[in-house]
Order: sequence, then structure tokens, then C-alpha cells
Amino acid sequence: MTDAERDAFLRETRIGTLCTLNGDGSPNALPLWFEWDGAQARMFSSRDAGKVRRLRRDPRASLTVAAPVGAPEAWVTVEGTVAILDEGGKELGLRLAHVYYEGERREEAIAEWSQRDDWVLLELTPTRIRSY
Repeated sequence: MTDAERDAFLRETRIGTLCTLNGDGSPNALPLWFEWDGAQARMFSSRDAGKVRRLRRDPRASLTVAAPVGAPEAWVTVEGTVAILDEGGKELGLRLAHVYYEGERREEAIAEWSQRDDWVLLELTPTRIRSY
């Protein structure tokens, strides 16, 4: 992929897989929502989630995003370090709820998440990006 193709691919609504490191160095991968701004991938989480604990211990991570089955093969992996920010997590979660959820599920999530104050913003700054 060219840089422009990669950026367009990452700006589409897709599920990413975030891989963090366990204490013993083994990988821990989980699917999540993300937002790409052309320079960083942003994600949100509750402050006490396992991924946040792992990132506090070791900020190295990767985010892999792939095209769905049936589409031409395409994927992007963003490798780098994650900053954990106390501000912006709730706002990102609410914004992405409008993108990833529909109808009643969207409204329920927005109502519930708006009341919570335990969100953090995760910003993955790339040190390497690979794509196909």
C-alpha cells in the first residue's frame, strides 16, 4: 500500500486487534475500536482494564487491522508505543459509539458511557507501519 492507501484504509470503520505484552513477555491480543488521524491510532479503555495495566508496565504495542473475508487481501500493522492520557477517552468512546453501533444499542451505550468517569485515552505513536 502507498501511504495514502494505508491512511484511507485505516480511516474506514474497522475493528483492530491491539497486542500488548504480558509480564512474562508473551503477547496478549484483543479486538477493539480505534480512530486513525494519519499520525496516531487512538483507542479508549476503562482505567483499570488489563490492557491499561499491561501498557503501564510496558508501553510497546501493535495494532493490526485487516480487510474482511471476501474482500481483496489488505492489512496494516502499526507498531509503536502507547501513551495513556487521563483526558479524552470518554469523548473518543462516545464519538466511536456513533460509528460502530446502531439504533438502540448506540443509545444505550451512549447513555451508560456518559455517566462513567473511568475512561482513559490510548494514543499509539508508530515506530513502524507495515501493510499489504
